[in-house]
Order: sequence, then C-alpha cells, then structure tokens
Amino acid sequence: MQSRHSVIGISLFALMSFGICSCGKKPQESSLQTMDNTAVTTTVTTVATEPPLPQEHVVHMLAVGDNLVQKYVYRRAQECTADGTSYYFQPLYERVKPIIQSADVAIINQETLICGGEYEVSGSNYIFNSPTQLGECMVDLGFDVFTICNNHMLDKSVDGLESSLNYWDEMMAKYPILVVGGYRNEEDQNNIRVQEVNGIKIAYLAYTESLNEHSVPESSTIRIGRISDEELIERQIRQAKTIADAVIVSAHWGKEDTDEVQPNVKELAEKMIGWGADVILGTHPHTAQTMEYIEREDGSMGFVFYSLGNFISAQTDNFNMVGEMGGFDLVKDTESGKLSVLNIQCTPVITHYDTAMFGNLSLYPYAEYGAWLAERHGLPYAPMGTAKAFGMDVIQNIIEKNIPEPYRKLE
Repeated sequence: MQSRHSVIGISLFALMSFGICSCGKKPQESSLQTMDNTAVTTTVTTVATEPPLPQEHVVHMLAVGDNLVQKYVYRRAQECTADGTSYYFQPLYERVKPIIQSADVAIINQETLICGGEYEVSGSNYIFNSPTQLGECMVDLGFDVFTICNNHMLDKSVDGLESSLNYWDEMMAKYPILVVGGYRNEEDQNNIRVQEVNGIKIAYLAYTESLNEHSVPESSTIRIGRISDEELIERQIRQAKTIADAVIVSAHWGKEDTDEVQPNVKELAEKMIGWGADVILGTHPHTAQTMEYIEREDGSMGFVFYSLGNFISAQTDNFNMVGEMGGFDLVKDTESGKLSVLNIQCTPVITHYDTAMFGNLSLYPYAEYGAWLAERHGLPYAPMGTAKAFGMDVIQNIIEKNIPEPYRKLE
C-alpha cells in the first residue's frame, strides 16, 4: 500500500540592501561589504511552515469474480510441478498479477472451499474443495480480502465449512488478510470486519442467495448471511456505516449463465445502496454483467457491479470465458468526511485453454490477448453462432454489451 508524503515548505527572505530585513524566528546575521568598505549587517530568516493537510484520502481498489477452481484448473496446477503430485497455481495467474498488485486493496470471491485436513480435493459434480496451495497462491498474487459466502459453502457439509474456517484462521495469523462470509456463531457474524487503509475505514459484508439446497443444521452455531434476509442486510449495512467510511457488500446472487440482470437483483441493489452500501460486488452468474451508479435520496451515489463473472474456471461456454476485474477508487474528503466512489476502470480477463481437454489453462488480461490465441482456444470446435464458438468478435460482443464504454480499461 502506498503512503502519502507531506512536503515541508521553506521560505527565505534576504534583503541584500542597506536597510534592515524583516523579522522572524531564529534570524541568522551575515555581513555584506559596501563599495566604501562599510560593513552592513543583513538578516536571513528561515520560516518553517506546517505541512499542508491532504484534501482527500484515496484507496485504489480492485475486485474480481468467481475463483472457480474446477478439476481441470487444479490438474493444470499439478502439471506445473516437478512430480505432478503437488499443486503450483502461480503460472495460471501470472499474467494478471501486476494488475492485482497495483491496487491498494484487492478482493476476490473464493468460489470453492479450501478445507485442508483430511478432506479430499474435488472439483466436479458441483462439489468443490481446493488444495491448500491455492490460498497461498492467492495471497502471493496480492489479494487482501477473500469473500467465501457463496452457494458452495456447504459442499463438504457444515463440518467442511468449519474446517475451511480453521484454514482461513491459520492464513490470517500468517498474513494481513481478511476473510468474510462464513461465521462460527451469531456473535462472530455481528463482528463486522473493518480495515483501515490510507486513512479510510472500509467495512466488508457478504451474502449468498443459494446454498445448493444444503442447509446449516439446527444444532450448529455456524452462521451464513442470506440474500433473502433483508432485515439482517439492512441492519448490518447501517451498522457498518456507523463504524466505517465505506461499506463494500459481496452479493452472490442472480441467475447463472446469463448476462441479463434479474429484476430482484436490481431491486435489492437499489435497497442496499439506499441503506448505505457504497460498492456492491455481484458474483454467481459466471458471466460478465453490466454495472452502474445508483443515486440515493440525498443525492450521493453508490456503485454496483451486477456480476463480475468468472475469474478463472474450466467451464465450456463462451460467456463463461470473459470476466471483469473491476477497479475503483474510494475517495474521502478530509473536511466533510464525504465518501465517493470514483474512477471506475473495468479490465476484461479471459480464461484461455488450448484444447477441449483444457491444455495450458491460464488467465489473460484483455491487452495481452489476441486473435492468434482466440483461434487456438478450446471452444472453437463448435459451429459459429453457438455458445461454444469463440473468437475476438465473441469477446468484443461480451465487452460491448456488459462493460459500459466509460468504464472500459482495455489497454
């Protein structure tokens, strides 16, 4: 994270004449000889001014969508090791690492559980548990905040979720990261996570629409925020606004495999912004969706990314291949305390694999992708005009439909 530096101003006043100089603290006297060798004393005064107060605090944020580590994603990580038995994920993400590390705070939706312990690694049949090396890689990439509130939280039952919480507790003991969305009990859920960066306090909340028909047993103390619980959402957003300057909400909602924003999603987004959310990070559809400012009654505004789409995946439809890396600035006026969300810059990110068997699966920022890669993608085996067809024209259509022109960052 970058720090600001104050500048101390120095003023020098020297009257190199026959008069007496102006007054000031700690004057320094010196002699000047006139033409007739008469000594005239002059005074040089140094005045140290107070460092100017910054007019605003700024935090540059970056958010990405679903880190959907399916079987062929972690198999690719196995291929990157010497013996093929461990997992090395870094090569899959290395091209987007500079973008992540350029942010003061980077946020990711960790779609798959990371349980650790004796839980089997899995990535198919909609039951996910990723290798522990994945979390280490995500921290190495530069992610600071992990949201884990999604429809796969109970893939390994509530015991698996508790094991995952144990894993993240160990990670938070090692690294300065935050994990939000899964809570051990009601008290833990009401302990709103807040971080302070560059003079701005940022609160994080997370809710999911679905748990894939799983549920938390009545005997368990585990708590998960649900999209349907608007009373909880409103209370927590309003509370977060009293203890933080900015409130960021992760919302795992909507309909999968469509770039159309559902009416109930739009309605809840407006409510969340009205209650005090400053930024909403939508995930779950696995497709990029549009984004917009929403105005509150007092004229202030919040911003919503309806769906950031996938970060990485091994899915097989063209609309799953293009996600969004949403950049924005949180700006706090030091005099009024007003918080604004500015400078929206959304970079498309493409999941690439060479063949139908997901060879060389990895991520590319749009600026590093081109037609020669698109033509080799594992999707073009299907006829054009279908959801399996791929090419730069397909990518461009997705971008033009879902990332409004003022927010596109393509270079």
